[in-house]
Amino acid sequence: MLQGLHRPGRKPGPHQEEVPHQQHRWWQVMCLTGVDYFSTLGYQPGIAALAAGALSPIATLLLVALTLFGALPVYRSVAGQSPHGLGSLSMLERLLPGWRGKLLVLFLLGFVATAFIVTITLSAADATAHLLHNPFVPDGLSGWQIPLTLALIAALGAVFLMGFSEAISIAVVLVAVYLALNVVVVATALGKVTADPGLITDWKNVLNADHSNPIAMVAVSLFVMPKLALGLSGFETGVAVMPLVKGGLDARIRGARKLLTTAAIIMSVFLITSSFATTVLIPEKEFETGGKANGRALAYLAHEYLGDWFGTAYDVSTIAILWFAGASAMAGLINIVPRYLPRYGMAPDWVRATRPMVLIFIGVSFVITLLFRAEVETQGGAYATGVLALILSAAVAAALAAWRRGRRRAGAGFGVVALILVYATVANIIERPDGLVIAVLFSVAIVVTSLISRATRSTELRVTEVGFDEEARRFVREAGDLRIIANEPDARDRAEYADKALEAWELHRLGGGEGLLFLEMTVSDASEFESALRVTGEERHGHRILRAESPSIANAIAAVLLHIRDETGKQPHVYFHWAEGNPIGALLRYLVFGGGDIPPLTREILRQAEPDIDSRPVVHVG
Repeated sequence: MLQGLHRPGRKPGPHQEEVPHQQHRWWQVMCLTGVDYFSTLGYQPGIAALAAGALSPIATLLLVALTLFGALPVYRSVAGQSPHGLGSLSMLERLLPGWRGKLLVLFLLGFVATAFIVTITLSAADATAHLLHNPFVPDGLSGWQIPLTLALIAALGAVFLMGFSEAISIAVVLVAVYLALNVVVVATALGKVTADPGLITDWKNVLNADHSNPIAMVAVSLFVMPKLALGLSGFETGVAVMPLVKGGLDARIRGARKLLTTAAIIMSVFLITSSFATTVLIPEKEFETGGKANGRALAYLAHEYLGDWFGTAYDVSTIAILWFAGASAMAGLINIVPRYLPRYGMAPDWVRATRPMVLIFIGVSFVITLLFRAEVETQGGAYATGVLALILSAAVAAALAAWRRGRRRAGAGFGVVALILVYATVANIIERPDGLVIAVLFSVAIVVTSLISRATRSTELRVTEVGFDEEARRFVREAGDLRIIANEPDARDRAEYADKALEAWELHRLGGGEGLLFLEMTVSDASEFESALRVTGEERHGHRILRAESPSIANAIAAVLLHIRDETGKQPHVYFHWAEGNPIGALLRYLVFGGGDIPPLTREILRQAEPDIDSRPVVHVG
């Protein structure tokens, strides 16, 4: 269960090794994105018809416009600025440095979790719907929607517990077969519509009866369009898989943009044609709960016009791609933690093991499935909330990045897209607040767990490397006995160092002739958990000083002492004076601002990093 947690020879701290990726052509990687993106055709037309009725094609057309002229340009920009698979969240992290950026990322991870978890549950529920509505399945299984959905999710978990690696070759086959079958179904349906012009006349009559004029139709379509946001689900996945695209950095960016553009065009064509065909050909009552087209509109057409044998082949293909979409979502979930939380120090140690995380995500998926009773349409709101929040964050990140780079026109365009997405997100939340509730619960759980983890891991040695410049190395070589005075730099004038030297004599009986070194640390970005340390040497007012910046003063001092010990073979001694103030407040200052009560924290970090007391640098406090 905890395989992968303990790694012999690993440096102290949450250092994440670079995992080499096997790279592929962009169109192959597009298929990996497509198992998530294209699989929404299994349920999107049915949900659109249920939400918009006869207006479904018009609302879908607006969604396609948002896809091609909003989401696509945004994510093409994200691909250029975040080519390592971290997506739009990493852009926001860079644009908002410090705790603001990290807390925002932690909050947005709740929406990421919502999108991926509901992808698993929604896809499994729709796969079950395709299975149960197949005419060759016994009628006695009709009431088994929830148990069968849970069984599919459990099977997904079992695969990951045994060990799962995403196989692009499988994705290519699934996507190719699925899209080919959809071409046959949609072309056949459009042929039926063309052969019977009365169907279009009847559809127009319903539109005119329900809505007085085209402006009213567009207005109502804009109102219901947020419910169709499931059709935007593949963009964040598209930038997440960028490291798999073959080639150098520039080739990867070009390939990712081709991937995003091609997928968006293919999906847009299918969304428009499938929405029109299903709305015109399928009776409205069949879209409702219990109807034959509920959650499976294209499968209904496949059985109706191409026979049960072809329809069964379509069902099998749909079930396969929906199940693989759940697998892709699970892989995304278990990759999110090592990409973000360990860098913040905000993941418990056992999170590095995959299997416990799989059990947690499967357990949460079970709860979501039971909560929504494995119904496809009722989960659409939660799914849309997660998807819209992610695309909104990407639009905001792209707008801010373009504005800071002086591209005001592009920044304004992305800003307009962000405003449209704000409307869509808010409208979806007002209409179906369950998605926001789930996302907030995920966000609160992530933030609380992360902060507790950060506190419990605060005494880990988390400096990735220590480098001394030539002057600093000379000071250490010539110091003789390594007597190091920790000094909090202030004015850095002659009086400050004279007072510090006097204090060293009064508290520790250290004279100036003992080759003393001053060690000065300043806090850079206290929100960072790990960092590389660059130590410079400086001679000032007759004193030799080692200087560095670090997110944590105590951690940096401990790392410098261990480095000096390893380089010289001598046991260094560091000298402090006790700080005044409440120890609880000092601990909080350490956790948030990187300062606090330095001496005991330095000693504790050294104790954990070096169990051998005879080899451990010595901490003196007076």
